[in-house]
Amino acid sequence: MSDGDQAIHFIYLIGVMVLVASALAVRRIPMAAGLKMAAMWLLIFAALFAVFALKDDFAALGDRIVAEGRGDGAVVQAGENLRIRQAEDGHFWADAEINGEQVRFLIDSGATTTSISTETARRAGIDIRGGLSAMVQTANGMVTVRRGRADRISLGSIERRDMAVHVSDAFGEMNVLGMNFLSSLSGWGVEGRWLILRP
Repeated sequence: MSDGDQAIHFIYLIGVMVLVASALAVRRIPMAAGLKMAAMWLLIFAALFAVFALKDDFAALGDRIVAEGRGDGAVVQAGENLRIRQAEDGHFWADAEINGEQVRFLIDSGATTTSISTETARRAGIDIRGGLSAMVQTANGMVTVRRGRADRISLGSIERRDMAVHVSDAFGEMNVLGMNFLSSLSGWGVEGRWLILRP
C-alpha cells in the first residue's frame, strides 16, 4: 500500500472516530462509561488501521503458509536427482543452506551470480568488507553489489564450495540461487511443474 493510500485510510478512520465521539457526546453518557466506550472504539480503529496498513504483508504470509502446506518449494530426492515443485507464483523456491544457515532461495536462471541479502550474508558469516563493489543489472534495474564468497552452499544432497555471491541491501529479503550454482550441475531442466537438478 502506498503512503498516499495509507494517509487516506488514516483520515477516513479519524473521521469515523470523530463521528463516534460526537454521537457519544450527544447521548450524554456518564464520563466513566464514555471513556470506556471511547477506549474500546480506539482499539477497534487501531486494529482496523493495522490490518489496512499491513494487508500486503498478511497476504504474503498467508500465501507462503499455503504454499509450504502444499509442499511448494519442497526439495524431493529422486535417486541422485533433486526435484523442486513449481510454486503458485510460477517460480521455483527452495530451502537451502549457505555456510550452514538455512535460507529460502528463488532459483533463477536469469541471475548470473547467486545473490543474497545483507542480512543473509551477516547470518552466514560472509565477509564483504574487503569485497569489490560492482553494478549489476537485475529485474528491478541496476543495483550496487559487494562481492563475496560462500564457503558452502547446500541444496538437498547437492553441495558446492567456494561459490561467488553478490550481496546488497537492494535485494531486501530476497535471496537468489543463480547460474553459477546451476552451471556447476551436470544438468538441469523443467519437466511439467517440476525443476529437475542433476548433480
